Amino acid sequence: MNMEILELTNLEEKRTDSKWLAFGLCVVSYMLSGTVSTLMSVYLPVAIPELTGKAVSQAELGEIGAYVNAIFLYGWMVGGLLFGFVSDRIGRVKSLTLVIGLYGISTCLVTIVTDWYSLVALRFFAGMGIGGVLLITTVYISEIWQDKNKAVMLGILAVFFPVGIVTTGSLNLIFSDWRSAFTVGVIPVIIAVLVFFLLPESDKWRLTKTYTKKPEGLFFESNRANLLSGSLIFGSVLIGLWGIFSWLPTWVQTLLATGQDGQKERGLVMILLGIGGITGGIFSGMLVNKFGKKTTLMVTFGTCLVMCCILFLTNSTFSNIIYIETAVLAFCFGISQGALSSYIPELFPVSIRGTATGFCFNVGRFFTATAVFFIGSLVAVLGGFGNALLVFTIPFLVALIVTARSK
Repeated sequence: MNMEILELTNLEEKRTDSKWLAFGLCVVSYMLSGTVSTLMSVYLPVAIPELTGKAVSQAELGEIGAYVNAIFLYGWMVGGLLFGFVSDRIGRVKSLTLVIGLYGISTCLVTIVTDWYSLVALRFFAGMGIGGVLLITTVYISEIWQDKNKAVMLGILAVFFPVGIVTTGSLNLIFSDWRSAFTVGVIPVIIAVLVFFLLPESDKWRLTKTYTKKPEGLFFESNRANLLSGSLIFGSVLIGLWGIFSWLPTWVQTLLATGQDGQKERGLVMILLGIGGITGGIFSGMLVNKFGKKTTLMVTFGTCLVMCCILFLTNSTFSNIIYIETAVLAFCFGISQGALSSYIPELFPVSIRGTATGFCFNVGRFFTATAVFFIGSLVAVLGGFGNALLVFTIPFLVALIVTARSK
């Protein structure tokens, strides 16, 4: 009897160790996803002239940069949709190895490109890998971690993407040569090898493949309601978040007196957006454990709606109160991302969880990109950035209503 107890204890310790190893490798791959996502944006002004072999105007730089960034985002979306399906078929660990290796190798190959067309192709594949990593790490951790701490761990995982963005700034300071900076892709390649050889497969996925003869389809009747609500909630939040994040510094500039360069004000606002998002993500799991996923999300979306109205309706000139209001709004953004990482996967059975979560996470990216582009027209029609950005509070109302009506 004592030997059996000892064996069970050793087995439990090994499982605990493997969970922490899995979490550590997922965190690093998630963080480097943030780095690789933004690395090209930092070096674009020096990379494009070299790849075109001539000095380029601002208009040409903007046009080529738009292709590079847009193709990357399309790759992100395709990867999120495709690799969710793949992970349901071949397993979480094999899929995670594939997507981490894909964005790592694609990033390494950027160091030898000779024209910007090749760069665009590699950024597409890097985007595919990153879309897969953000999805599969979330699903994998949600399946291997115990329920009492799952929401906290997923919230912590979510904040490492913005941490990776901060890392991009550090690389920019370290490497003046843009090609050298992209050697950072070696790290995810090493991580992919470690994932393949060291991480255990999800027991929940194994059991599903063992006892489920034929997994129910994505659009099966029992999944339709959750698929619709999950897509609407996550897609709405994406539209509101990216619309406001993308244009908030520009709005701040319009509040300043003519002649002020606004560098300090815009910089501080962006720092607060980042810090608030990271802090909110850390606290999201604790809030979910205390109040539940649905309540946490409803209160968060309601607070986002209120803070956006306060921010854009009560400020006609710049004052320090804007820093406080921005920090609160960013904190809520962070909570929403962390809580949704816990909420969305749990809406679906394990047999289609990767596919369905990938669908919810990525189908809204089409509408997000389109909506953000329309803000220029809204500024002209509504008479200013404040009124235009106020329109982007409507998605939070949609998310609040859909969450309230969901099961």
